[in-house]
Amino acid sequence: MCFNQMFLVLQKMGMSALKLGFAPRNAGARGGSRLRPAPPHVTRSDMVSPPLEEAAAAAAAASSARLRVEPAPRPLMGSQGRSGAPGNRGPREGEGGEAREPQEARVARGKRGKGKGKAGTGHGGRGSGAEGKPGLQRARTAAGPEAAAGPGREAEEGGGVEEGPGSPGKRDEGSAGPGKEEEEEERRVGPGRREDGSLERARERGCRAWGGIPGPRTAMAAAAEEAAAAAAEPAARPAAGPALWRLPEELLLLICSYLDMPALGRLAQVCRWLRRFTSCDLLWRRIARASLNSGFTRLGTDLMTSIPVKDRVKVSQNWRLGRCREGILLKWRCRQMPWMQLEDASLYISQANFILAYQFRPDGASLHRRPFRVFAGHDEDVCHFVLANSHIISAGGDGKIGVHKLHSTFTVKYSAHEQEVNCVDCKGGIIVSGSRDRTAKVWPLASGRLGQCSHTIQTEDRVWSIAISPLLSSFVTGTACCGHFSPLRIWDLNSGQLITHLGSDFPPGAGVLDVMYESPSTLLSCGYDTYVRYWDLRTSARKCVMEWEEPHDSTLYCLQTDGNHLLATGSSYYGVVRLWDRRQRACLHAFPLTSTPLSSPVYCLRFTTRHLYAALSYNLHILDFQNP
Repeated sequence: MCFNQMFLVLQKMGMSALKLGFAPRNAGARGGSRLRPAPPHVTRSDMVSPPLEEAAAAAAAASSARLRVEPAPRPLMGSQGRSGAPGNRGPREGEGGEAREPQEARVARGKRGKGKGKAGTGHGGRGSGAEGKPGLQRARTAAGPEAAAGPGREAEEGGGVEEGPGSPGKRDEGSAGPGKEEEEEERRVGPGRREDGSLERARERGCRAWGGIPGPRTAMAAAAEEAAAAAAEPAARPAAGPALWRLPEELLLLICSYLDMPALGRLAQVCRWLRRFTSCDLLWRRIARASLNSGFTRLGTDLMTSIPVKDRVKVSQNWRLGRCREGILLKWRCRQMPWMQLEDASLYISQANFILAYQFRPDGASLHRRPFRVFAGHDEDVCHFVLANSHIISAGGDGKIGVHKLHSTFTVKYSAHEQEVNCVDCKGGIIVSGSRDRTAKVWPLASGRLGQCSHTIQTEDRVWSIAISPLLSSFVTGTACCGHFSPLRIWDLNSGQLITHLGSDFPPGAGVLDVMYESPSTLLSCGYDTYVRYWDLRTSARKCVMEWEEPHDSTLYCLQTDGNHLLATGSSYYGVVRLWDRRQRACLHAFPLTSTPLSSPVYCLRFTTRHLYAALSYNLHILDFQNP
């Protein structure tokens, strides 16, 4: 006996199949439900069936109740809201095991909503519903976010037609045409984003969710752009934190000015705002004035305003610790006695009877191979030259002085001394020269008076070095010290009269090979006596204020100072360059630049805040303290 006949018999007997735990085949979920026994709590008295009209009314009420759009109960973890095989699905366990509506009722509702919405596929218990119905759309909006379709949602939302058994991929006829594209779009984008109505918009939202990064290559570029934008925008002061950071910046600068260099470095690691705040030049100025070769003079004048003070302090630690990288910039085939000067990004160096001008590369540690200017005019080697007022004033072994324009081919040379001119200096439009013929002369630089000597001074000794005072009132000469008088003497620039002589205990032969003014009242000297002496005219002219002795008793050919604490000297053997801290007696560091077969004096040296250049008889060396 079939199930339908049994159901009719039970109705005639006045019993309800639902009370007994049975249901007709077409009343269950798809796939055909099997007969299930009545639950154990059903008693015999409950098996009395109500009248048929009451059963029909109850079924109609249940059907109308299921048509209301309500948020479906969320399935349990792992149940996926369904049970049974994919092709023969039964009642969904995520809904408490309740039976589905009769298939005929669902098909009838799908026909009524035909063409107004999409039919759900039924996969994973997900139904898309009729999106085009305004009433259902308002109902879904009123239902809240839980009514949105998602994994485990029921297919009844919106009254969509669910597939029958055996046809899992079949769609309703109302979804044909453009509806297929929309359904495919919904399958890719997801039902939660269907309201936007565009796949491109969903992709844009996905890109924005991932920072606008569609692929791995553009991900790296976008990350770099984001980091650059974060570095470019000014860091805001932290709103939370200690009350100290909420003080005015002027007061914070005053407080942080008492910190030392390690404390400022640790403070810069707290946040971005403090990192930028601690990079202020005012905080590092006091530290820089106590550092070696940081670009500040003893009086506090900043000579390197284009470079941040913090960066200069970092490089100054390499000078203090002696960390550098050695290299060779130029080489010569024969032995020479070169002299050099620095100006901006150019290096001027003498080779034989020429002066060559080279351009530095941006790193400052290398030169372009070819010189951009060549200055000639002497018949013998160039012994000395200086840069002044866009001119090069050179002294040659032929006894002549040459005047060259830096940016033109204008060159004038005139006979100045009877023998070679060992030294020359120029300041304020005045040229002074010293020669082996035991005289010092004063010359005007004016174009109409070139070659006309203003004063001739008899020094009674060979003049090795000369320097003009910054006040343009006097000049000092350093001689060979072969007589009974001091090798250092100061002369009046206007009258040529002797003002004073420095020192009284020089041994014979203690000639001064290099001398330079550091200020109008202080000067430095070095020479054959292996000492560097510091003179202060305000205290005493008979005794130097400070002196530093070369440890190996070598002649000191040249010296250079940063105007504050650093002092560099060049020795006569093995090309040794020594660094001195003027606050100490002992040598700070020594750098031998040549070996025994090529032993050479350091004839001239110059340095910047990052590099030191030393000219020897065969080549030009560099010590790079910026990139050790």
